[in-house]
Amino acid sequence: MKIYKFGGASVRDAAAVINAAKIINLNPRQDLVVVVSAMGKMTNALESIVLAYRQNDESLSVLCDKFFEYHAAIVKDLKMGNGKLMAKLEEIQTQFNAQLEKPATDNFDYDYDQIVSFGEIFSSTILSGYLDHIGLKNTWADARNLIRTDNTYREGKVIWDKTTELIKEAWAKAKSATGSDRTILLSQGFISHTAERNTTTLGREGSDFSAAIFAYALNAESVTIWKDVPGMLNADPKYFSDAVKLKRISYKEAIELAYYGASVIHPKTIKPLQNKEISLIVKSFLHPEEEGTLIESSTFSDSLIPSFIFKINQVLISFIQRDFSFIAEENLSQLFRIFSDNRVKINMMQNSAINFSICIDYEPEKLDAIRASCKDDYDVLYNKPCELVTIRHYNNETIGRLAIGKKVLLEQRSRSTVRMILVEE
Repeated sequence: MKIYKFGGASVRDAAAVINAAKIINLNPRQDLVVVVSAMGKMTNALESIVLAYRQNDESLSVLCDKFFEYHAAIVKDLKMGNGKLMAKLEEIQTQFNAQLEKPATDNFDYDYDQIVSFGEIFSSTILSGYLDHIGLKNTWADARNLIRTDNTYREGKVIWDKTTELIKEAWAKAKSATGSDRTILLSQGFISHTAERNTTTLGREGSDFSAAIFAYALNAESVTIWKDVPGMLNADPKYFSDAVKLKRISYKEAIELAYYGASVIHPKTIKPLQNKEISLIVKSFLHPEEEGTLIESSTFSDSLIPSFIFKINQVLISFIQRDFSFIAEENLSQLFRIFSDNRVKINMMQNSAINFSICIDYEPEKLDAIRASCKDDYDVLYNKPCELVTIRHYNNETIGRLAIGKKVLLEQRSRSTVRMILVEE
């Protein structure tokens, strides 16, 4: 049994849905769990709906209409003539509207998860309906009943034992329903639930992680992530016209690249796969016959090609002791409590005798909260916008290539990695 994960671009319109179905049927005898994201840019659209909902903005109804019309147009273009599918979608629409009729809570993250999760419900229902239409029997399963997390909304922490139990039960039911025929279990990425049956999500772009969760629970043979790129590249083609595909890398290298900001794989995806030595394959849904990138335990080819990772829209923040005393353990403990309370993710950090610096994604509200929390004890200085560049398996030529026309605010080097915070000269 294998896991296939389809991201938003791979199901963004009717042609993409048809293509996804062809990929699912490339090996007609292969048992599959199919994990699907929201279609196209619908997560972004739903985030706009969340804001309008919480602000009682009059644009809410217009935004909802556009959201429903987008999915209805895809169903129409698929030419299924399927009244049963439309009835299902109308039922989901009713549930969605009922959620929006409830008063907003004082917890933005809770409201976000209850609303944004519907993107995956719509997309998976449409894909399941189309597979039925072309004769590919499948069992639709709601990930809000399968992946159990704690109550950390927008960043749910997986409760692995319970999740494994629930996923195994769902797979057993799907196998029982299909008998000796091929089994396809179709579910959603990104979304999950608490013990109280509230919806949670696994973090933005968390559908890759969902695929890894299903693989871990079912001891899958492999996970294939279908993307609009030929595999993992050593650099973003927006920055490098000569970017090349990494044909094979280790779990360790993949998790390093994901941690430093490589956007092809969600950072949490690797660990559950490595724990059970389940291969991860990144392939192009545009050219499914091509090889893609294989991620497994072998490390022999990791250092053959330098990799470049860019994180834009960064801010470098420095905390300076006002009385010129040293930055000691108690200061760091205090600062990290502030970062934790504000759910700040640190991309890079460095300390000296009297100051401590961090590089984070620039989010104005979080920057303001940090400054307010530190104003009594520290002078807080910051530079924005910055760019954080990471080079794996670097040499002097690769470093010089990136620093042209830029000022280096901070640099860190190890044997295999160099990281620089850059601003325009």
